[in-house]
Amino acid sequence: MTQRYSIALIPGDGIGQEVIPEGVRVLSALARRHGFSLELTEYPFGTDYYLAHGVMIPEEGFEALKRHDAIYLGAVGDPRKAPDHVTLRGLLIPLRQRFELYVNLRPARALKGVPTPLKGDPAFDFEVVRENAEGEYAGAGGALADEVAVQTAIFTRRGTERIARYALERARMRRGDLVVATKSNALQHGLVFWDRVIREVARDYPEVRLRFLHADALAAGMVKDPRAFDVILATNLLGDLLTDLAGALQGSLGIPASANLNPERRYPSMFEPVHGSAPDIAGKGIANPIAAFWAGAMMLEFLGEVEAARELFQAIEAVTAEGRVKTPDLGGTATTREVTEAVLSKLGVSA
Repeated sequence: MTQRYSIALIPGDGIGQEVIPEGVRVLSALARRHGFSLELTEYPFGTDYYLAHGVMIPEEGFEALKRHDAIYLGAVGDPRKAPDHVTLRGLLIPLRQRFELYVNLRPARALKGVPTPLKGDPAFDFEVVRENAEGEYAGAGGALADEVAVQTAIFTRRGTERIARYALERARMRRGDLVVATKSNALQHGLVFWDRVIREVARDYPEVRLRFLHADALAAGMVKDPRAFDVILATNLLGDLLTDLAGALQGSLGIPASANLNPERRYPSMFEPVHGSAPDIAGKGIANPIAAFWAGAMMLEFLGEVEAARELFQAIEAVTAEGRVKTPDLGGTATTREVTEAVLSKLGVSA
């Protein structure tokens, strides 16, 4: 019997509407070759939906998304139409919190053929595990008479324990090294608690080397020698900052992907490129689709289609290594569609 996966598509805003259809072409071709089926349902949630309806996603939208096996997201936000805090708080953060997508997994790997800003273009391969549901993005706080604003980070034992355990498991599966990003020297309540709970959980993983680095020193270390890292665990805000740095180290934000995971699979996990909606190039057909392809490979792996995921990543790297078909962010002149065709050619399939 053919394995069927129900996938919710949210192209969203800007270049998300360009790269997600290309990702669907590649994923659908792989599905045909590997004998599984993708049942795709597209949803219009995004900034234009907000302007028309006053919400980024209606309540029934959450219920509809729950019925899927995974969510494939393009991008959210267009500051020309609505403030970013409205669009982010209207869709992404509610999805992460309601669906308990408490793991944001972001691989950082130097792809063959893609120059990095680092001297000598070192080959690095690490992951950032970002706490994705509480911390600095919990949303607690308020403003008083436009003169006082309070934003409170929230760290719970449950939330800290579960993200620590996930990161320690990832480190045990990889090279056995976990670096924890902290600023407990300055944030003497929340991040002292964060450090302490992680140390307690780590007692169950004696085979994993555990290190704590202040986030500023960690950022400097990532630039100096990213090969020194295996798995990095960070809070919601610190992880957000460090992963964009990791993307820059990879040579372009058009390359890195991310997964918003509910490891227990009680809710659908969500997979997305990290480049955002990039309204400055939207509609020009030059957006780099590699991050969307990589996010699709992460989705396939999470669904259990490991061989198809491996083939897709190998095809991506074969295209970058060749260096012939490159979008402008990588110094080339190729279109989004031309990169897709190159990846399909490496896969030996047709859309």
